[in-house]
Amino acid sequence: MENGRPCHRPAQNQSRRLIRPAVVRLQKFLAEAGVASRRASELIIASGRVTVNGAVTSELGVKINPARDHVAVDGRPLKAKRKLYIALHKPPGYVCTRSDGQARDKIADLLPKEWTELFSVGRLDCQSEGLIFLTNDGDFCLKLTHPRYQITRIYLARVEGRVTPEMLRQCIAGVESEGETLRALRARLISANNSTSVVELALTEGKNREVRRMMTSLRLTVLRLQRVQIGPIKLGELRPGRWRTLTEPEIKSLVGML
Repeated sequence: MENGRPCHRPAQNQSRRLIRPAVVRLQKFLAEAGVASRRASELIIASGRVTVNGAVTSELGVKINPARDHVAVDGRPLKAKRKLYIALHKPPGYVCTRSDGQARDKIADLLPKEWTELFSVGRLDCQSEGLIFLTNDGDFCLKLTHPRYQITRIYLARVEGRVTPEMLRQCIAGVESEGETLRALRARLISANNSTSVVELALTEGKNREVRRMMTSLRLTVLRLQRVQIGPIKLGELRPGRWRTLTEPEIKSLVGML
């Protein structure tokens, strides 16, 4: 599915909910219902905000049958929602937060209004652009952004000046920024002239504003920054401001990496 005018494709081309066992852990059910990530759901349970069949349940590890048991958070009944996995081409000037005190455009504004429960999987800063996922699957979001899984993200950065081979080697060896060491898995020069260069960087750590900080450490000014790939999923021909649902094979390819 790509947005613009609504279009409906055969069900086999749309993401489908993965088959869930009859009995699941309560925190997993909360994550699947779009309440929060599984880790955050554990805190919600421990705080006594969850009831199962009318009784407060604060013990972690409790298992429920979603088809039989009635679960509520803060008195609000829950049911497992159809999982959605969306690939969006974020344009520059949009923020990834649900609310913004500066009244800037939000990526949620680019999606159907009924998808208010979707949240971004990681972020791109306001002026960066390119591929970003949105979902209501908190567990999927947590795993895809956890540093342990080392999901590769590929960026194209256009910078002022000529990037040298030594600069590329520094990106891979690591540069210091704000007390952190930032490293690229791979770095290669796409094009260069006397005024600008285009560099492709593959990163796995997902640190805040990582590419921009890396370039700043090399005394390079970023003119344009675009994320073109996350794991095996490429931005491809998806136009700025447009979205599509991830296909079932794409979802499985991501889940298989976790």
